[in-house]
Amino acid sequence: MDVSSLRGRRISVVEVGPRDGLQNEQSIVSTADKIEFVNRLSAANLPVIEVTAFVSPKWVPQMADADEVFAGIARRPDVRYTALVPNLAGLERAKAVGAMEIAVFAASTETFSRRNINQSIDASIATYKEVCDRAIAAGMRVRGYLSTAFGCTYEGNVAPDHVATVARRLADLGVFEVAISDTIGIAHPGQVPRVLDAVLKMMPVEQIALHFHDTRGTALANVLAALPYGVTTFDASAGGLGGCPYAPGAAGNLATDDLIYMLDGLGADTGVSLAALSEASAFIAAKIDHRLPSRYAQAEFARRRIGDRVIG
Repeated sequence: MDVSSLRGRRISVVEVGPRDGLQNEQSIVSTADKIEFVNRLSAANLPVIEVTAFVSPKWVPQMADADEVFAGIARRPDVRYTALVPNLAGLERAKAVGAMEIAVFAASTETFSRRNINQSIDASIATYKEVCDRAIAAGMRVRGYLSTAFGCTYEGNVAPDHVATVARRLADLGVFEVAISDTIGIAHPGQVPRVLDAVLKMMPVEQIALHFHDTRGTALANVLAALPYGVTTFDASAGGLGGCPYAPGAAGNLATDDLIYMLDGLGADTGVSLAALSEASAFIAAKIDHRLPSRYAQAEFARRRIGDRVIG
């Protein structure tokens, strides 16, 4: 890849830490701390922040306070705040707290779809058509996620042409963007071009985002494999928080800290303050029961500890 072509290119990062990052945490993070986390991410100039998910607390206890969190954040006019919704009930909750953007989520495989939302792919698309129609009529933007696009815990390999077909079905609902998602972190740089080649036959690159998990340590390499295709939107989670409760073994998301550090080094324009992002990651790290997976966050933590000892 000719890295010089990245200089000045605008790359948009969708911060999913408050939702996809925290949803799999075992220790419940307080509502006040979730609000503060989002506010710190806003201060880091993340252009899009997925704040929460309007789902049943029975299935995702960490998101039980979705209404309070979304209503409590300090919104900046230059930041888009979004939330995941599974159905019309979730949409109504999102509307009630003033959300102007939502996301729906389908799967590339039948088994994962049934395990994740208890619906077949066809049934989920039908549900999301109702959600999209009502949301768009209300002036809301809708994003789509396509899970297990690079492989499935239950069904194994997924044909790229099938991924492209389901992505096109989501696009036909009126979503402005489809995040092609590596839910279990199995994607590798040799696979990314095959999936993109198939998807790009069905929809323009401007309508595609990529969502990588770092289960096998290939997330950054996958981003590098996608950049030559003109993909300019990537999902990431502060500190590398995350994992899917319905995808056993799925480790954290691509860490926003690591992604911004790499993109800064390549000369890309993200508009994100790495220093402020690092502070947000350090804040949430103190609220959970394990260290952050992000290599950048770990390096910063070590640097600060050394600095403290030198100063002391």
